[in-house]
Amino acid sequence: MLKGGKVGLRARHEDDIPILHAELYDDVVNHSRADGRPWRPITPGSKDSKLVVDDKDERCASFSVVELDSGTLVGTAELWQIDQHNRSAHIGVALLPSARGKGYGTDVVAVLCHYGFVVRGLRRVQIETLADNTAMLRSAERNGFVREGVLRSAAWVMGEFLDEVLLGLLAEEWKPDSKA
Repeated sequence: MLKGGKVGLRARHEDDIPILHAELYDDVVNHSRADGRPWRPITPGSKDSKLVVDDKDERCASFSVVELDSGTLVGTAELWQIDQHNRSAHIGVALLPSARGKGYGTDVVAVLCHYGFVVRGLRRVQIETLADNTAMLRSAERNGFVREGVLRSAAWVMGEFLDEVLLGLLAEEWKPDSKA
């Protein structure tokens, strides 16, 4: 397990999937804001669920996020589109509704940066998030990410196009204690 100050990132367990499915995936609005793919109903227990981890996919490292003190599942985290040639990846975080607003997001981003830069030897990590996602913007900036641009009307979300913000962090800019 990778550990931060408040959370740990561990492999996805089979019994995590029903909780994540019910609290994250089945929330159509939240899912539509967090995923560039359209929501569609998926039967609980389906092997087609994006919550089922493909351990053979080297381009994605998916984790379950747990609270360190209690071991309680609080969300998911991943490095996706890992490019070993260019040594870059994207960060994704989704917290259960009950875990939001507790500083877990900032800690998750810090642990993912550690994993990307130290464990995987990446040179760059980036985050794309909706322009109105103040929690993710704050978590990224507390970890040293720099706003690199706005992708105007880039995301189709529940009947309207929304702007996305692109944030990046280079290995030499990263400060392990920058999670403040």
